[in-house]
Order: sequence, then structure tokens, then C-alpha cells
Amino acid sequence: MSKQDKKPNVQDSYYAHGGSMRAYLRSLWIAHGRSTKGRVHVRDAIDVKRTMHIVGMCLLPALFFGMYNLGVQAQVAIVDGASQSTSWQLFLFNAIFGELTAESGFVSKFIYGASFYVPIYLVTLVVCLFWEVVFARVRRQELHEGFFVTALLFSLILPVSTPLWIIALGVTFGVIVAKEMFGGMGYNFLNPALAGYAFIYFGYPSEVAAISQFVAVDGYSGATTLGMAAASKKMIFADTSWYSVFSDANWWNSFLGFVPGSVGETSTLLLLLGGGILLLTRVADWRIVAGVMLGMIATTVIFNLVGSNKNALYAMPWTWHLVTGGFAIGMMFMATDPVTASYTRNAKYAYGAMIGFMTILIRCMNAKLPEGIMLAILFTNLWAPIFDYLVARANIKRRLKRHGIK
Repeated sequence: MSKQDKKPNVQDSYYAHGGSMRAYLRSLWIAHGRSTKGRVHVRDAIDVKRTMHIVGMCLLPALFFGMYNLGVQAQVAIVDGASQSTSWQLFLFNAIFGELTAESGFVSKFIYGASFYVPIYLVTLVVCLFWEVVFARVRRQELHEGFFVTALLFSLILPVSTPLWIIALGVTFGVIVAKEMFGGMGYNFLNPALAGYAFIYFGYPSEVAAISQFVAVDGYSGATTLGMAAASKKMIFADTSWYSVFSDANWWNSFLGFVPGSVGETSTLLLLLGGGILLLTRVADWRIVAGVMLGMIATTVIFNLVGSNKNALYAMPWTWHLVTGGFAIGMMFMATDPVTASYTRNAKYAYGAMIGFMTILIRCMNAKLPEGIMLAILFTNLWAPIFDYLVARANIKRRLKRHGIK
């Protein structure tokens, strides 16, 4: 047998999956050797592995800043009179740095925030990996890297003080019910991270939605801007126009990320930069992002014109909606999920616009549930196939008419 004849067999043996745990884990990092080459319909070498790596890297700036901001917010609270948390997560931090004080520097604040976030991410990652391995062995398939992004997104949108057992329960629900029950990677019609978040949000509201969960200290309530606006009966945005916010220091703090919030949601600037790379590399589709922005702005303007004497969110300009809650991460990283979004070009505009519309509708109409974009994306996930169907039918009718076929 010639050397060329032997090579495919060697590769097949090396890249074969499903035979052992080592083979499953190896498939996460090593691509199959028999990739498509030559003049075929594939225009790019991009695959699931490369796509997931790009998404993960684009989230890293917001992730690292979020951990630092956790320390910053805790330091501000301690200066205001709160006590440093007595949580077990700070065992290593206390051993190295003592306590967080007004004089603590950059490294101390970063490690303080990391002490709370890293356990959340590790629990999410381990639970995701466990279920992926279970279903991969049952189906005798290789592991897909999608669980890395699912774990990362899920951990980034959680309040920092969420109990770890609730986190494990939520990600279990998201992976099994929203993904694996429908065939696994590429077959899910709901975003697994958002489905898991919605499950624990409604199942355990006191542990997940409480405003005291966003600052990692004891005896301090660090409400987000969105939470304060939803809870306030004062018209705090009555005299605020969309462009006047650019001279407001509070708006810039929200835009840069120096406010209480979940780790991955605070810095709108870094989320837009990371999402911009997704658009440039075409991992995400700009039509969906444009639809979300336009839908959000149009709906906000309508509520601004309608007005309300009891709900401050009616007067909130769209520039504030952009920098509050999870809007930025939802628009750039979750609405653009290629599996659960619409496929056809025109449908993507409608898909994005509905997310923007539903986000503002939920925020303004339900003050007890101000974080609207997560539920808006899940709701619109259900509409994605309908939008594609309508666009396909319109195309068929137009072509039949063009060729005179009845």
C-alpha cells in the first residue's frame, strides 16, 4: 500500500470520536483532518470551533472589566459604610490582600471581583460539560464547542451573589430543555443561556432579581439604573432628551461600565467593541443588530410621546435604554445567535425589530420585570421560523409572477 493510501486511514483513526472520554475531550480542540477542500460550495474555512473561539474572545474585554468593576463597586460600598462580605469566596483574597479598603489598588479590586465570578463560571462550565458529555456518549457524537459560549454567556448575565446550586439548576435546564431535547448543537430553537436564565429568574426571583445581589458586600443595596427607574415614582427623565445625556456624568459612567450590575452587562462600550468585531468577521449579522436598534429607538420614541405620570420609564430616552440592563450584550451577542435567529436576509430585519420593540414594551409596561431584552429574545426566537416562512413565500410569489406562472 502506498504512503498516500495509508494517510486517510491514519487520520480517520486519530480523529475518530466517541470511543472514549479522551476522544470526546480531544474533539474539542482538534479539528477533523478530512476538512473540505478545493472548488466546493464552502467559501470560507470557518467552522463551529473557530466561530465559538471568536465569540469567546470578543466577550473577554467585557468579562475582565466586569470583574474589576465588581471590586470597584464593593470598594465604593465599603467607603459608604458597608461591610466586606464574609463569603467563603474571599478566603484566598483575605489571605493575600487582607481586606478591601478605600486604598486598595487595581489588582486588589480585580482579584476581589474575580473571587466571586470565577466560582460562578466554573460551576456553569462543569455542569455544561457534564451534560454535553452525557448526550454525546448517548448519541455517539463528538463534543461541540458551543457549550463554552453557553457557559460564558450564562455566567455573565447572572447577579454575582446568585447561589451556586441555583446556577447549576439553571444551566441544567437551559442545556437539556432548550438544546439537547431538540437534537443538540444546531437544532435548538431557543437560546440555551437565556432559557436557563429565564427558568431561575421566575423560579427563584428573590435570589436572582433582588437588587442587593449586584454588589458583593454585606448590608448594601446597589440598585442598577434600570432598577431605580422602574421602582421610582418620580419622573427622573422628564427633562432628559436623547442628546442631553452626553453631558451627564451618570450616563457616561453607565456607558463605560462603572455601575452596579451583572459582570458582563455593565460596560456598553466594551460590548459594542466586541460585538463590532463579530460584525466585521461576519460571525454576527449586522441586519439583526440594526433591527434591534431601530425597533428599540422607534418604540422608545412612542412611549416618550405617550408619557405617564406614574411610570418613569415612559420618559427614559433611547440613549439611556442603550446603556442600562442587559441591552448591549443581548443585542450584540444573544440576538445574533445564528442558530436561533432568522436565516433569510429580510427576515433578519423583522426579527431584530421585534426584539427591540418587545424589550421596551416589557420594560415600560411591567415595572416589576424591567430587564426586558432577555425575555424579548426568547419570545422572538419562537417567531424566527415564521419570519423566514413569510419571506420565502413572498419570494416564491414574486418569482412566479415574474415568469407568468399561476
